[in-house]
Amino acid sequence: MTTPTPDRPTRVLLVDDDALVRAGLRMILTSADDLDIVGEAENGVQAVEAVSAHHPDIVLMDVRMPVMDGLAAAKAITSRPSAPAVIMLTTFDLDEYVFQALQAGATGFLLKDTPPRDLLAAVRVVASGEAMLSPTVTRRLVGHYAADTGNPRRREATERLTLLTEREREVLAAVGRGLSNAEVGKELFMSEATVKTHVSRLLTKLDAHNRVQVAIIAHDAGLLDS
Repeated sequence: MTTPTPDRPTRVLLVDDDALVRAGLRMILTSADDLDIVGEAENGVQAVEAVSAHHPDIVLMDVRMPVMDGLAAAKAITSRPSAPAVIMLTTFDLDEYVFQALQAGATGFLLKDTPPRDLLAAVRVVASGEAMLSPTVTRRLVGHYAADTGNPRRREATERLTLLTEREREVLAAVGRGLSNAEVGKELFMSEATVKTHVSRLLTKLDAHNRVQVAIIAHDAGLLDS
């Protein structure tokens, strides 16, 4: 994803099979000068095509859709080079499909009844490259995956950590607890810019698409055990 600048609005693609939902999202997002709706789609196949056509920064996408659901579309979209961030929309808190979408590379999720102000804030947070999930939600997500964690996953995660410096491990543990860049910087006495650099390196070294996947790796490796 190309980080938007003050001179260029964040480009958003709306994906939902319900035209009324798309209309509502469009009305909310177009009320902000820093957000630009570049296209719409009503299923996952159209979403993948629209990403190629419109090059959005963020895809706001429903989980349950005909033809191709949001989970399959998220996998297809996030596997691309310079992929946009994908935010999943769901009616159900911590929907099982959302777990899978996050693991596949989606950045986070929003409930469809999210208040307009919170929706705008979430899109802006993701556009800035930050994690959208709160520490509480991150812990619940990691806990979900941890329920069936066995030795193979622990070994794989531990092996990945051999690629990291000691400082990167400290940042990894903090991100694994759901802290924002600013919070990590305060805890580890680093500037926010330095933290962002470390997070970028973590994503590359751990072959992770987003901070949620980083948090899962941290948990699997035992960094969050207490």
